[in-house]
Amino acid sequence: MEILQTDIDILNRKGITPETLQMQLDALRDGFPYLKIEGPATVGHGITSPSGDMVARSIEIWDQFIASGGSVMKMVPASGAASRMFKDLFSFLDGKKDKPGNDFMKTFFERLTDFAFFPKLNCVCIRNYGVSAHTLLAEGRYKDIVSALIGEEGLAYGQLPKALLDFHKTMGGSRCAIAEHLAEGAEYAADKKKTVRIHFTVSEDHIPLVEKKIEEIKGWMEAASGVKFDISFSIQKPSTDTVASNPDGTPYRENGELFFRPGGHGALIENLNDLDADVIFIKNIDNVVPAEESATTVEYKKVLGGILVATRQRIDEYCRKLSKGLPTDAELDEMLSFVKDVLCVENKLTGKMLPVDKAAYLLSKLNRPLRVCGMVRNEGEPGGGPFMVYSPDGTVQPQILESTQLDPKDSKRLLAQATHFNPVDLVCSIRDWKGNKYDLPEFVDRATGFISSKSREGHEIKALELPGLWNGAMSNWNTIFVEVPADTFNPVKTVNDLLRPSHQPSK
Repeated sequence: MEILQTDIDILNRKGITPETLQMQLDALRDGFPYLKIEGPATVGHGITSPSGDMVARSIEIWDQFIASGGSVMKMVPASGAASRMFKDLFSFLDGKKDKPGNDFMKTFFERLTDFAFFPKLNCVCIRNYGVSAHTLLAEGRYKDIVSALIGEEGLAYGQLPKALLDFHKTMGGSRCAIAEHLAEGAEYAADKKKTVRIHFTVSEDHIPLVEKKIEEIKGWMEAASGVKFDISFSIQKPSTDTVASNPDGTPYRENGELFFRPGGHGALIENLNDLDADVIFIKNIDNVVPAEESATTVEYKKVLGGILVATRQRIDEYCRKLSKGLPTDAELDEMLSFVKDVLCVENKLTGKMLPVDKAAYLLSKLNRPLRVCGMVRNEGEPGGGPFMVYSPDGTVQPQILESTQLDPKDSKRLLAQATHFNPVDLVCSIRDWKGNKYDLPEFVDRATGFISSKSREGHEIKALELPGLWNGAMSNWNTIFVEVPADTFNPVKTVNDLLRPSHQPSK
């Protein structure tokens, strides 16, 4: 493509190179290749289902890690606005019908008082309309209620980030998603000095609101939990934005300028790369339960952390041996068994390799970032899952995939065989055996990503998402899948998800 001076200016402002721009345009034009799949990861084949003894031992390892001074951080992707959560309410408000016409909206109004945000909504109704929400319901003024909830003259929930929405009722009040993440982090991520470090990735527009909320809740939550919270924020970097194209792959422009969009959650690999801790937990902002109901979640966070710590110790031991010279045949065989049985990384050619080649192979596979990922039994939730995938070198290893990365002619069969679902429940180790941080962007599979069609100002455009944070952005990490209880996964994708028993007070 011809690069204009205005193109150079915008690329310089964002910190994007012309080479990166061309790579993005090539991807929009050509698409991404489907991945070669061996099959779904299942229990016994890529997924570990921990026994009671393993659970107890992993928790013990985690507690020892904390007591010995290990550093921990929790990273919470929280940049998304809640607009998708209220999609049905926006449709109702913009529609011609004045009464709820589908089951979703009927449930919303029938159980309106069960939402944690109801007291605030009721106050807004009184302020805006002079009558309570109960009166508006009785009078059939349903759209006024919805407007009071999502409209800018009301609670503006349609414009706020999920992080700030009241998710759960508490004694005499309510608790937002941010507060639940702080409460949860206090239970498993407090270091030896009782400090809990939590990092939120947020939209730049929302930082003042999020900081204000943290100021409101931090003091009393520290007093209640007996810890100190060290809270930090970052935004998605402009250098991770992606260019949009016309359907034919040529650059889409507005007012003569290239048009860029946020690169999706895969861009957050850069934010993760800026963090520094021995262990980093990653969990989405909307996957929380009331603090009083978090015992199982906390238990399995420690289980995942303990498995990570124990695995990292073995990897570091092997890397030290490999870096000092050629290990014995028995030691090489032990390492190969570890890579195959624990990391579930298998290359059928290793049996034919010379010892020196085995050592080089082992170091290449062991000397990588490590993640342990909780996986829940698939109960129909949309999204990605665990698969065994071929790498370019012929190695089979665990990966988290989205359905769009599967060849359509095989996807139906593979998805039907899949037993587990990815709840985005990760714990990560980002340092090598010398204590040096890995440069995480080096481990991204640039040949993965997502392309979708969008409408922009009446024009059809193609949008590019970077390799997803837990998909292609971590493709070249070592990955361990661990089965966790389904009740550790409680996402809030729609407002009515807050009516599920896991988000309601215990009776």
